[in-house]
Amino acid sequence: MPDTKTKTTDDKVIKSEEQWRRELSPMQYAVLREKATERPFSGEYEHDHRAGTYVCAGCGNVLFESDAKFDSGCGWPSFTQPAVESHIDEEHDASHGMIRTEVLCSKCSGHLGHVFPDGPGPNGLRYCINSAALKLEPK
Repeated sequence: MPDTKTKTTDDKVIKSEEQWRRELSPMQYAVLREKATERPFSGEYEHDHRAGTYVCAGCGNVLFESDAKFDSGCGWPSFTQPAVESHIDEEHDASHGMIRTEVLCSKCSGHLGHVFPDGPGPNGLRYCINSAALKLEPK
């Protein structure tokens, strides 16, 4: 039965904190809703090399394709680019004494991780994403 309390406004998913807590694991909630970071090298997808599409664990928004994933050695799944640019929002993050660019799901505003300008390939970006923020839909 669908959750009738979930609202969608301009393609945004809006839920109460109680709903998020019910639907997400404690780690998913901490990462997606409280901007926590999982310990390096501890995430489910850090060394997963299966082909597929990574979607937001909070709302199912398509975020990254496995062919954009690479081993950066940083301890979190890394991607060179999002699957669809408009599915990712970026915000200035000056927390923890660092200046970074935070990456958010454009549909539910869930915290995914950060993007850094030290990646491979033509765009030179490294999207460093928490496994807890993702679900892999294998091909």
